[in-house]
Amino acid sequence: MQKSTIIGTTSWGITLGLLLAGKGHDVRLWARTEREARHLREKGLNQERFEGLVLPENISTTSHMAEAMDDADVVILAVPSATMRQNISQAARYLKKSTLIISASKGLEIGSNKRMSEVIGEEIDDNFQSNICALSGPQLAREIMRDLPAASVIAATDSRTARQAQRVLTTPNFCVFTNTDIIGVELAGALKNILAIGAGIADGLGYGDNAKAAFMTRGLTEITALGMSLGANPLTFSGLAGLGDVIATCTSPLSRNHHVGVELAKGRPVAEILDSMTEVAEGVNTTLVAKTIAEQQGLEMPITEKLHQVLYEGIDPIQAAVELMGGNTKHELAGRRWRLFSVFRAERHTTKT
Repeated sequence: MQKSTIIGTTSWGITLGLLLAGKGHDVRLWARTEREARHLREKGLNQERFEGLVLPENISTTSHMAEAMDDADVVILAVPSATMRQNISQAARYLKKSTLIISASKGLEIGSNKRMSEVIGEEIDDNFQSNICALSGPQLAREIMRDLPAASVIAATDSRTARQAQRVLTTPNFCVFTNTDIIGVELAGALKNILAIGAGIADGLGYGDNAKAAFMTRGLTEITALGMSLGANPLTFSGLAGLGDVIATCTSPLSRNHHVGVELAKGRPVAEILDSMTEVAEGVNTTLVAKTIAEQQGLEMPITEKLHQVLYEGIDPIQAAVELMGGNTKHELAGRRWRLFSVFRAERHTTKT
């Protein structure tokens, strides 16, 4: 029986635990505190989050990292980006050379501006670097826990590692594709949360589907440009980790980041919104990191910059929306140092030669 460890009792972490348990894995779920672990053992899942679901016998819960990681074949980190470094540093000493390490977090680390696989890589043995994967895509946990059909993508620099993770995660209703562009998959998964906040604002203001479609499309172009500047393949942003996730999180009321945007449109302060939520909306921190990276890269990112003003500078969401919709227009692929045109120039050059 394969032994799988889930670090983090987030909705997504527990959902992945249920998915693997359904495949017959021996699943160990690690909780931050003994109180939380005991509550899960004795009272089971929170029925507001997991209505009608129970933890099967092959999922055990512990707050002791050594117990959770004992002889683990697979370790999935489903924790907020802000605590990724702390969590992987605790788990690192228990890793085996063959342990598959999967990041299921969609965020960027404040301060270092690093992707989650980079954070993990800095905290584990150099010999284990090729074992790191990143899972991303349209993954609304409440749908997947109900066994509704979904598809996702697992990325690793080593294609064999990606295929191994694919075999671990795939179920009849959860189709997992592989990709070796881990930079693009992680950036797409993180940056799309910024767009989800903006889409939530548009919905909250009653702007309609035309305006939201325009916002989503312009936003996808913007985050693709940032991804390219950091070495990602632009085509990744047209896949499940990019466009697929943008559609899901920008249109679904199940999206935490979309919820933040809707509440901002009501005039609620961002701190009040976040305090009222039981889980993290990664888009708030990601907006801060993305703006910093854009400035370092000399990139023009009007949507990110405007949402930063809403989240961190107190600008009214209505004012921000009006300014975005009435912005200076030019060719839709043109932006300061975006270099998106270079993809097409290179393609034409290759065709001619």
